Amino acid sequence: MSTTFRNYIDGAFADASDGRTLDVVDPTTGEVYATSPLSGPADVDAAMAAAAAAFPGWRDTTPSVRQRALLKIADAMEARADDLVDAESRDTGKPLHLLRSDELAPAIDQVRFFAGAARMLEGRSAGEYMEGLTSIIRREPVGVCAQVAPWNYPLLMAVWKFAPALAAGNAVVLKPSDTTPASTVLLAEIIGQILPKGVFNVVCGDRETGRAMVEHPTPAMASITGSVRAGMQVAESAAKDVKRVHLELGGKAPAVVFEDADLAKAVDDLVVGGFFNAGQDCTAATRVLVHESVHDEFVSALAKAAADTKTGLPDDEDVLYGPLNNANQLAQVTGFIERLPAHAKVEAGGHRVGDKGYFYAPTVVSGLRQDDEIVQQEVFGPVMTVQSFTDEAQAVEYANGVEYALASSVWTKDHARAMRMSKNLDFGCVWINTHMALVAEMPHGGFKKSGYGKDLSAYGFEDYTRIKHVMTSLDD
Repeated sequence: MSTTFRNYIDGAFADASDGRTLDVVDPTTGEVYATSPLSGPADVDAAMAAAAAAFPGWRDTTPSVRQRALLKIADAMEARADDLVDAESRDTGKPLHLLRSDELAPAIDQVRFFAGAARMLEGRSAGEYMEGLTSIIRREPVGVCAQVAPWNYPLLMAVWKFAPALAAGNAVVLKPSDTTPASTVLLAEIIGQILPKGVFNVVCGDRETGRAMVEHPTPAMASITGSVRAGMQVAESAAKDVKRVHLELGGKAPAVVFEDADLAKAVDDLVVGGFFNAGQDCTAATRVLVHESVHDEFVSALAKAAADTKTGLPDDEDVLYGPLNNANQLAQVTGFIERLPAHAKVEAGGHRVGDKGYFYAPTVVSGLRQDDEIVQQEVFGPVMTVQSFTDEAQAVEYANGVEYALASSVWTKDHARAMRMSKNLDFGCVWINTHMALVAEMPHGGFKKSGYGKDLSAYGFEDYTRIKHVMTSLDD
């Protein structure tokens, strides 16, 4: 029996006003299992009107009230853990055990972090900077936030969007990806029992729905996690009425392995960092740069580890990752491998797994040059490339020689070298002897075509606020 998802607008669930729907596909089978609304301008109008009407009341709540609400949301998510994991897995095919430990648990923790952050907004001390006048800094919510979440981490990215926005006192209109609406609609059911109506709204739909949200005159801010192309379109649309924009876009993370690194640990950690979530992660260890003296040894070990890594169905506890999210993504990954230059060598994988669903084998490709397509462009699949470098300067040149700048890692026992690399690598995050670890207290965000603005941390929280200067005369 097919499942039907619905929008959540002004405290009530509703179909698209014109009745249009989208099919939702189970990526483990490639078969349709549900429908969701294909929302149009009228639905976006309704959601924005609800958020605008609810914003003043939510803005004027005290931080302690917002904190208690977010803590209740976190507790409710924890109580519905099985339902959230099942919903997320149905849309993504992710392993159930990893969803629970590596995605749901951090998501709940991050809601609780922003609950605490709600009570920590501070301005600079009031003071007199001109005789007879006192200056005060106010931090205020920006208003209604239009937010678009991606399909690679639907639940986790929804949290990264709504939690800081709500904690700061904003109202939210959130759109999940057209391929992964299930967990976001379930979140609406959970959150709707806690927040005043209109503060949190969910609008399902496609790319045009997202465009209508960004172009709508009501939001003061547009936030998107997605491709570089989508981010550029959002920035262009938002520029027409000078909206704030928060962009977390693509990545092409290098992992720089020096000759003195613990190679066994680097291989083990990078296999997870490269293949977790089928490599559908902007911070995935997609480009391994290895010193020439240990290159062959490292490639051999990495290829063996990749061959030993399993992909499969959600209920198999031995698999590291499930399928790619959709047919288009499978075609994209396949295309990169089919277009490999003659000098490249597929060391492991390089093929689809099975003939049902969108599974792809863990893949390692060596023999690549800096200007090769697969080195320069985001594959967003379980594919790791390996290049050789001669010295530290060339490692930095190769690592920085792409248009993305989100995350990177350095593998060495030399502390001074690690510090030099962390200074010279042009990425928003540099991990040393680890890869892809995230905590709520530290910022996540990149440079260059990886976007701007920060998720997580106090920095991410402040992105959802505006600064107002208040000056008052001391004269009677």
